[in-house]
Amino acid sequence: MKSITINGSKRESVGKKATKALRNAGQVPCVLYGGDQPVHFSANYLAFSKLVYTPNAHTVVIAIEGGETFNAVLQDIQFHPVTDRILHIDFYQLFEGKQIALNIPVKLFGNSLGVKDGGVLRRNNRKLRIKALPVDLPDFIEIDIEPLKIGDKVYVGDLLNENYTFLHSENTVVCQIKTARLAIVDEVEEDEEGIEGAEGAEGTEGTEGTGETTSEGAKTEAAATATTSTETPKK
Repeated sequence: MKSITINGSKRESVGKKATKALRNAGQVPCVLYGGDQPVHFSANYLAFSKLVYTPNAHTVVIAIEGGETFNAVLQDIQFHPVTDRILHIDFYQLFEGKQIALNIPVKLFGNSLGVKDGGVLRRNNRKLRIKALPVDLPDFIEIDIEPLKIGDKVYVGDLLNENYTFLHSENTVVCQIKTARLAIVDEVEEDEEGIEGAEGAEGTEGTEGTGETTSEGAKTEAAATATTSTETPKK
């Protein structure tokens, strides 16, 4: 997994006034957990842009002034409710022989057969949570969707890997190919048109092909015959 280096400095005070002063100076207060003692530090706001504003997952190397370095992952982040500015970040320290849980992005590739036939690709989970040693953490989880047809689904159970464990049930749907509503409507309309056309053809055959007359035509002919029979011939 790719790593990003964050250069920071230890915080001498962790009170509200000191925290507010850091934010006003363009710094983000942070805490590193997982070690013997939490490490309180701060770093420039711009240093987190490649870590926070990206769909990719990264590990972090925290370099503290004085020569200390820590390997970590982003654990939690707090944003301002109005401005969305970063207010606080929590990190969790990594150790070589200790597994860590992390959300990993799902990357799809290939042109699905179902999409080519008019289906719609639905992504149920864009990230999956896994547990693994730091050295086995992948940059992303790849799924080849080219063989998927309409109605096919990809489950977590189809993605099992010996290097990491999924923290989801095996029947969790990751992505699927569904029938588009427009395609369903078009099929129904075509069926209805076919039925109407067949009924119209049957009606035409009944009135023209057999030579039969309608009930109104039969009444008219009977009235004409009765009138003719009652007329008296002129002398």
